[in-house]
Amino acid sequence: MLGARRLLGALRLCSSVSCPRPRATAKLRVRDALGVQDASGECVTVQGWIRSVRSQKEVLFLHVNDGSSLESLQVVADSSFDSRELAFGSSVQVQGQLVKSQSKRQNVELKAEKIEVVGTCEAKAFPIKYKERHPLEYLRQYPHLRCRTNALGSILRVRSEATAAIHSYFKDNGFMHIHTPVLTSNDCEGAGELFQVEPSSKIKVPEENFFDVPAFLTVSGQLHLEVMSGAFTQVFTFGPTFRAENSQSRRHLAEFYMVEAEVSFVESLQDLMQVMEGLFKATTEMVLSHCPEDVELCHQFIASGQKTRTYAKKQLPNWGVDLQTEHEKYLVRHCGNIPVFVINYPSELKPFYMRENEDDPQNTVAAVDLLVPGVGELFGGSLREERYHVLEQRLARSGLTKAYQWYLDLRKFGSVPHGGFGMGFERYLQCILGVDNIKDVIPFPRFTHSCLL
Repeated sequence: MLGARRLLGALRLCSSVSCPRPRATAKLRVRDALGVQDASGECVTVQGWIRSVRSQKEVLFLHVNDGSSLESLQVVADSSFDSRELAFGSSVQVQGQLVKSQSKRQNVELKAEKIEVVGTCEAKAFPIKYKERHPLEYLRQYPHLRCRTNALGSILRVRSEATAAIHSYFKDNGFMHIHTPVLTSNDCEGAGELFQVEPSSKIKVPEENFFDVPAFLTVSGQLHLEVMSGAFTQVFTFGPTFRAENSQSRRHLAEFYMVEAEVSFVESLQDLMQVMEGLFKATTEMVLSHCPEDVELCHQFIASGQKTRTYAKKQLPNWGVDLQTEHEKYLVRHCGNIPVFVINYPSELKPFYMRENEDDPQNTVAAVDLLVPGVGELFGGSLREERYHVLEQRLARSGLTKAYQWYLDLRKFGSVPHGGFGMGFERYLQCILGVDNIKDVIPFPRFTHSCLL
């Protein structure tokens, strides 16, 4: 195995070896080309897909987009370049001069010297039609093609930017990123809505499990993060989670992404709430800063075109009864349509790992939810029960002592007060973009009776 210094030297040697290459024009993304100031005829190459074609007697206009921005780059070419292959949806490589545009609609345009059709598109068979604004419900039928529309392009660019912003926030605040397992023997939420995993080919003894114990797709990385928080103080994970809920509603997916964090030496919900609020604000500020056009498109053409659902003013449930989605949305509206923290839930409504408050006779746990407009619950978190004997009693009452003996061990060996939370990533995107159906903010939605691709 190479030592660190030898490995670094080998990398430098690789980068310094010159390979003869034919001289080529600079290859630019559409976003970068559009951002050029004072263009003066630089030779560039742009690759992408045709979004529109307009042919005049002496001039051909193309709009080419490569997914790097909502705006397309206008290509101006001599009419001799016109061809049936230059159609909506075709992929092209255009070489030419980047010049200042004569139109007020864009800063620059590409004066084409060479246009190569990389792949043709059969317009009649193509489900996405030129100049037609397809409903999101229609586009769900074509998960392999819908990313080529403006709407899904904007949503997915925001999704990418939000992902980077979340990692940046945690890195800047001293959190370590942990890869928690997708396969697990734990049911963190205790809801029983699990996907069990078995090998496709039967093992030799049918009664045996591949892992010697039943294995499931994870519903949360929380318990594994708690393990890691006993060594690294502040940890987070960001990955897919799975629920076998038999629902096709606009709120449910079988596979979705969760942002989860655990923090050691935390003794109050207020400390935890500060991290939750900081994550929400920092991520949203970065998205609005880097993707303003994409967010605006969603608000203008998606959120504004959806049905407004109103719920009758509901009396909040009696103490000890859980809040439903309509109750959560009512609380948000009642507080002025702003994010609202709800804390200290009845203990019988929450899992065994949440810390019990010493508040008889109410018997609450130190739990917190962040409710947001349009969605309801976005974050859910709690202080964790770090007291060995209290946790032992709760596990015994639930009949889980044997399965979670390892979890009790964490309280034996250097236990500290700690807490954590989870944020549904798709719900976050729904919140900031105003998208009504959760299936429209994930590239490939999986839900009951639907696993396309």
